[in-house]
Amino acid sequence: MCFHSKQSKAVSEVENRFKAKIDKIALFHPKESINGFDFALNPVITDEQPVVITHYNWGLIPSWAKDEEIKKLTLNARIETITAKPSFRNVVNQRCLVIANGFYEWQWHDTKGKNKSKFEIGLENEELFAFAGLYSTWQNPTTGEEKNTYTIVTTEANPLMAAIHNIKKRMPIILHPEDEQKWLQHEPIQKFAYPYEVNLVAKNLNFNTLF
Repeated sequence: MCFHSKQSKAVSEVENRFKAKIDKIALFHPKESINGFDFALNPVITDEQPVVITHYNWGLIPSWAKDEEIKKLTLNARIETITAKPSFRNVVNQRCLVIANGFYEWQWHDTKGKNKSKFEIGLENEELFAFAGLYSTWQNPTTGEEKNTYTIVTTEANPLMAAIHNIKKRMPIILHPEDEQKWLQHEPIQKFAYPYEVNLVAKNLNFNTLF
């Protein structure tokens, strides 16, 4: 799964990497740690505006939802069941790139997770990348306010992530740069399931060593 990420790069780096402009600079805040359960605004690029970087809330709220409570369960979407789940099947072709330069996962050393090690995972040199995401626009039935939200798509873990995320053995889908536009242009979603992967590096933050 992926509930903790980071986006610590500056405006110029993000805009240059994705060849897109941030629409509301005031919302852009580099962060070393992003907790999905804060449901915060984070930078994304949607299929509707591929040259614009905007900000959506993490935790997808389907258009049919009566309230926001479902967002606790939709931070991630499993690619294997994405077309069957009511929360996601109507937004399979509402694609976005979720901008990041790392994410965090914990390796459990016991069955209850009381003893665990924290890892930071990403590309070499903390390069920017894009998680494969889906998005939705939800209208609050009480206030009429619209909220744009997203989820990160996950897949089976590769050997590195299976050793770190050693209980559920999942990982977020990180797109190859050359495939980012293919994702936005609605290439069949199953093409991005593992063994599709990028080369990841991991650092054990408890000991400051590479894994």
